[in-house]
Amino acid sequence: MGDLVKNLLHMLNNVRGLVQWGGPVLVCVIVFIETGLFVGFFLPGDSLLVTAGVLAAAGRLSLFWLLIPVTLCAIIGDQLGYFIGRQMGQSLYKREDSRFFKKRHLESAHAFYEKHGGKTIIMARFVPIIRTFCPPVAGAARMTYSHYLTYDIFGGFLWVWGMILTGYFLGRAVPHIDEQIHWVIAVVIILSLIPPALHAWKARRASSTPNI
Repeated sequence: MGDLVKNLLHMLNNVRGLVQWGGPVLVCVIVFIETGLFVGFFLPGDSLLVTAGVLAAAGRLSLFWLLIPVTLCAIIGDQLGYFIGRQMGQSLYKREDSRFFKKRHLESAHAFYEKHGGKTIIMARFVPIIRTFCPPVAGAARMTYSHYLTYDIFGGFLWVWGMILTGYFLGRAVPHIDEQIHWVIAVVIILSLIPPALHAWKARRASSTPNI
């Protein structure tokens, strides 16, 4: 069991090998799990999509079979998360921590949602962990589904197309960048960590400020 987990983590860290091995189908599966199930918060969504775009520019993947199916999986995954939250409601916040569920992630998503309102559905797409827990928070808060769906479709297109096309045009502009994809992945990971780091820093600063 330990070896299986170790191999899985190694495969997840090897984003390029993961994309080349599984192609668009595996990209779709990972995006669906990351956006639709609580266990997906550790998956490499941003770097996965950018890497897929770079490999598409190198002719190793079909751009069409990335953009359309992956967008649909991102949107459908969020709908699953929304309805899980709507069904389970406040019981989510009483659930005990486990290996794949951390209540603090749910609470962070709730705080993010409360601060930014409806636009959170769009913004959360670009924030790791938050994008996994935002849909159930919206469902638990009983956000009007038609409004949620509108924001979510727009956010899904913006995230998937933005990330994949960034990788695609980068691959077109920089010769042989697919051979140095680890540097691209490193930059994407660093950039994707900036928003949650800023959010955590502001939250800690606000909590440490004495009330007057």
